[in-house]
Amino acid sequence: MILIAGPTASGKSGLALRIAAATGATIVNADSMQVYDVLRVLTARPSPQEEAQAPHVLYGHVDPATAYSTGAWLRDVAKVMAERRPQPLVFVGGTGLYFEALTAGLSRMPDVPQAIRDGWRQRLAAEGAPALHALLGGRDREAAARLRPQDGQRIVRALEVLDASGRSILSWQEERSAPLVDAGAARRFVLSPPRPVLGRNIAARLAAMLETGALAEVHALRALCLNPQSPVMKAIGVPELGACLDGTITREAAVEATIHATRRYAKRQETWMRNRFDDGWQRFASADAIAETLGV
Repeated sequence: MILIAGPTASGKSGLALRIAAATGATIVNADSMQVYDVLRVLTARPSPQEEAQAPHVLYGHVDPATAYSTGAWLRDVAKVMAERRPQPLVFVGGTGLYFEALTAGLSRMPDVPQAIRDGWRQRLAAEGAPALHALLGGRDREAAARLRPQDGQRIVRALEVLDASGRSILSWQEERSAPLVDAGAARRFVLSPPRPVLGRNIAARLAAMLETGALAEVHALRALCLNPQSPVMKAIGVPELGACLDGTITREAAVEATIHATRRYAKRQETWMRNRFDDGWQRFASADAIAETLGV
């Protein structure tokens, strides 16, 4: 097992292809946005040409109307591992929680009735995240203290778990399933280029996205009339380019807003991985350095 994490636009997918070409590995997606259909270009999923160079799994296999969870991803990974063994696997992506669940197990959670789930999502859309954060603070102060007032998805998750089980989400998080991957036996890497390099990569990649159909993808996604609170509707670039399509901002302003949002996201990814990944993760500034370490 080889695990490659890192911020967006750091060059992870290209490195994974390089490793797969040398080892015959299957590349497994570990990015929570790249699981969705429709947004191939805007989420930087591998192109059809790249997918033809090596087996790729768990890319674009989820309907955009589905609220796909870490638990669902782990169940899909378990199937992949059962089908592909003993073939080598390269997990690559920017969702730190996926890697943490893969190597340390996932907190067990109760089943939440759809009526409860829908109710809280409707309230999120109507009242906003800060209002629900304040409500959570009155019912579960410790859980609220660990969440940002703007983090609507996690606030709703804490509230729906509380309603469904009568227990704080924190107590559920203390109960973990067995990990699918032995962290000690896996090669684990964080690819984290210097900030100026990452900034240039982000701008160049967005320019390429716009040349290869990013606006058309956003148009197609919006035509599905999904719940505005759906995770896929909050993918970076969807709100910004959607505003451009609506004519409320210029294309240039949409580009600048998307670049800014991507840079902020990359910073959050780096902070999460720095704080949550242990010393077993080797950190490198370039893909070439990781390839040299692996001898590929």
